[in-house]
Amino acid sequence: MMTNLHSSSSSVYLFGIDLTSQSRLIQFLIISTAVLIFHVTQGYIQELILQLKPLRTYPNYFTLVQFICFTILAYAERFFFGKSIKRRKAPIQTYAVIALFTIGTMSLSNAAVMRLNYPTHMMFKSCKLIPVMIGSMLILGKRYNLYDVLACLCMTIGLIFFTLADSQVQPEFDLLGVWLVCCALVADAVIGNVQEKALKEYKPSNSEMILFSYSIGAIYLLLFELVFGSLREAFWTWWTYPIKSYVFTALFSFAGYLGVNCVLDLVRHFGALIAVTVTTFRKTITIILSFIAFTKPFTFQYLWSGAIVAFGIYLNAYGQNQKSVDTYTRSIWNRLLRFRRKTSTYHYPLESV
Repeated sequence: MMTNLHSSSSSVYLFGIDLTSQSRLIQFLIISTAVLIFHVTQGYIQELILQLKPLRTYPNYFTLVQFICFTILAYAERFFFGKSIKRRKAPIQTYAVIALFTIGTMSLSNAAVMRLNYPTHMMFKSCKLIPVMIGSMLILGKRYNLYDVLACLCMTIGLIFFTLADSQVQPEFDLLGVWLVCCALVADAVIGNVQEKALKEYKPSNSEMILFSYSIGAIYLLLFELVFGSLREAFWTWWTYPIKSYVFTALFSFAGYLGVNCVLDLVRHFGALIAVTVTTFRKTITIILSFIAFTKPFTFQYLWSGAIVAFGIYLNAYGQNQKSVDTYTRSIWNRLLRFRRKTSTYHYPLESV
């Protein structure tokens, strides 16, 4: 069975604030709002970094800096706020697997965004629901309803037309970027479901999950860059633009770290698919802001193909909470009818002449 917004839950905390006494809907809205704020901020900073083309040459180094920042932030959180920094709940093998796929999704995603128009990259990431659903069926044995299938179909169709529009208006369109982001989505699907399984089975803290996943991932990346990459050249190229490279990446990582904490809370209490639905919605906001804040070619095919994807997201959300949505909609409709009856039967006094 899928986790919904009305199922029972254990204690719910967000950055140390106890939300347990709040209703499930309020908990969901608060955590989701935090996800939107931090990740939209992260997306804006990332596009600022990408404005500097020399930094695009080293996507793996960009990922390495992110992993190091995440490791430092997670260690600091456990040191200052954690009850015990030495105690680890989940096995190291689990974190090694998560780290490997996290490297896959972030490295491939960073390589893709260097080659694709930013809104197109975000649109692909918005369709993460498709591989997550497939991964949930294979890894967790979940089953989905007709609404989920239709949602996947809408997302696929909308994504195809969005990509076609991008290839027509963007002179730098790169098909390799499409393949890279597709591979990143597959890795992302595995991560979400493995994380959900680990969180339910071992109940580690968010800081533990991030610390071990990203520290092991940083070791993987560092070894790879030392053997196959150009670590020194990347370092000095970035050092040429210290503010837009290291400072902005640190801010980017800080916003991302807070966002990842919120996403892990969604995964823990509402399930991987609900979490992906929320992060998908924030990507839609990021795409809109990208067109507003940064000058880029636009065609109305972006608009209606994006609307098809958005409709797919709505179908997915409706399918997961059909009963609650129907009940809420019916209650709103009944209130409107009662209000109409009251206003139609009320006799207003005649104005004095």
